[in-house]
Parts: sequence; C-alpha cells; structure tokens
Amino acid sequence: MTPADASPPGSSSPDSSGLRFSFDTRSTTSAKINGHHHRTWWFEDLARFGPDMIEKGARIMVLRKLDHVTISRFLFYYLKAGLANAGPEERRRATETVVGLLCSLDRGSVSCRSLFWILRVSSSQNLSKCCRSRLESMIGVRIDEVTLDSLLVPAQPGTGSLYDVDLVTRFLRSFLGGGGREVVPRLRKVGSLMDLYLPEVAPDSGLKPGKFAALATALPDAARDSHDEMYRAIDMYLEVHGRLSEEEKMKICRAINYEKLSVESCRHLAQNRKFPSRTAIQALVSQQSKLRSLLKEGNSLRSSGCREGRADRGEQMVLYAKKADLSGENEKLRANLRGMQWRVTELEKVCRSMQSQMSRVTKRKVASHGGSRSLPKLCS
Repeated sequence: MTPADASPPGSSSPDSSGLRFSFDTRSTTSAKINGHHHRTWWFEDLARFGPDMIEKGARIMVLRKLDHVTISRFLFYYLKAGLANAGPEERRRATETVVGLLCSLDRGSVSCRSLFWILRVSSSQNLSKCCRSRLESMIGVRIDEVTLDSLLVPAQPGTGSLYDVDLVTRFLRSFLGGGGREVVPRLRKVGSLMDLYLPEVAPDSGLKPGKFAALATALPDAARDSHDEMYRAIDMYLEVHGRLSEEEKMKICRAINYEKLSVESCRHLAQNRKFPSRTAIQALVSQQSKLRSLLKEGNSLRSSGCREGRADRGEQMVLYAKKADLSGENEKLRANLRGMQWRVTELEKVCRSMQSQMSRVTKRKVASHGGSRSLPKLCS
C-alpha cells in the first residue's frame, strides 16, 4: 500500500481532505513474503491523521478487500501509538471511531483480549452510550472465548463493589441474544466460566443481593449439568451477607436446580442454617425423587407386594415434606428435616440392596442360558 489516491473506486476527483491511498498488489504480496514489518510500514504514516480521516481510510481499505486482520491491527496501533499527544476529547472521538470500524470487520479478525484492552483504557473517556453498548456486545457474543481474569473488571469508584458484576451480566445477555443459547457446547463453556466467576465475586461484601441474583440466574438451565458449584457460590455469598431477609435469600436460591445437586450437596444444604428452610425441603424431596426413579427401574423384578410397600414408603415421604409446617419455628422444622433425611438414607440402603440383588439375578440368568427357573423374590 502506497500513499496515492483516496477517492473511492470509480471516482476521479481527489478527496477534499487530502488523504489518498492506492493498493499495490505486488507490494502487498511481497510484504507477506518478506516479513511482518513490511506489512505495517504504512501504520506510522497513517496514524498521524485525525479520527475522521482514519475512518475514511479504513472504510476504503474494507471496500478494496484489504485483509481485515491487518486493518484491525492498524486501528489498535492508532489507538496505542497515534494518539500520544492527543487531548481527552480527541482520544474519546478516536476510540468511538475505532469501535465503530471494528464492528464492520470479520469477528475473527479482532481478539477478545484487544477488545478488553479498549474497555479498560476507555473507562475514563465518557464514551457515548451507543459506543459502549457496541463494545460490550462485541465482547458478549464471544464470552465463551474469554478467561476468568478478563472478567474480573474493577467496579467504578463509588459503587461500593469490588467488581463490575453488572457488566458481566450484560455480557451474558449479549451472548444469549446473539445465538449462544442454541449452541450447547458454547453454552456449557459459558456455564463453566460462570461457575468460576461466581465464587470470585460472592465474598464481596458490597455486592447487592439483587445484582448477585441477576448474575446467578442469567443463564438457562441447559448451561450446567451440575449445580454443585452454584450451591457453593451461594453458600459463600450467604456467609458474607448474613443479614439478608428470607425473601432476598429465596430470590438468590431460585438459581439452584435441586434436581442437579449431588447427594452430598443435598445433605449439606439440608443442615445448612444459612439457607431458607424451604430450600432444604426442596433439596431433600428432589433427592428422594431421584431414588424413587432408581427404584422404578427394578419394578419388573419385584413382586407386586414388595412394589406396593416401597411405593407407599415413597408416597409417605412426599406427604411428609408437603405437610412440614413452614410457618413454624426453624428449630422444629430442622428436626423434621433430619427425620426426612433419615428416611432418605434408609431408602438409599434399600436401593443399593436391590441393585445388588438385581446384579446377582442377572448373573444367574446368564449362567442358566435361558433356563425355565422362575426368578427369586428380591424383597422379603
């Protein structure tokens, strides 16, 4: 690329600004062969122009199909080196210009790391709402590519928080709005990233419950196979914020899918005094539901009498949970929950015993090669 004519293709009149460009295919090819510095020899010359000229020049490059990675690299060079002596207003205008131009380039030509760099340096530039929204959207739709360190953006002074949690929540909305919900592997990757981010911000004593709840509930249920990490993050938050009302706690706990908690987490929650009593009941009922599903898998190998007995046990436990007096004192309710947990433990023992007997029956069937002997009863 050599300085020459800046007019759009097909126009013979020079640009009124005096900025001119021409693209020499041979020199571009030679540059790719001869090395990195030959491809960027013109960066320094063009970086002397103001934001308006940079915008015109960059759009000409796009029209003439110059490599988008090269255009992107020039724009970042302009922000880093071309504005050394510029005032605050010119820097702001230049940043808004570059963000607008980056939006027109191929997504893969701009790294998320570079976009986060713009986000950091522009934090004090009072960018327009439109520009900041564009920048956040460019990052948000690719949040599955970023690292935890990149997300730990300090909060604005005066907010009382350590990290800008609202920013990350907006990233997640952009990701979901940009089609991230439909691509399960990407969605799961973001879910794993949030499982790392939530414990980092949970101990922040200045993080308001509404903001934490919005962050915890931002992703759909399909983003996680397990909710154990979610439970641990909420446990940390409730530990630091011990004066929350029951209503505030329940709003936060809505982020938990009790069906996706492990048995260990369910047991821990049932004895966790930081959590509302209603969540402990939900966890235990969910655990019992899982065990009932396992029991149903062995229905074909159990006698009708045994089946009815076990079903009655399961129904009694559900009724036990439903009849728990939620308006009573917490200590009394905790005692009820311990009784429920004992029932769950007993049901687990029955399930393990049944599975062991099923395994022995299966081995006998294989050994008999289809003999006509009837199956023994699994329950006494």
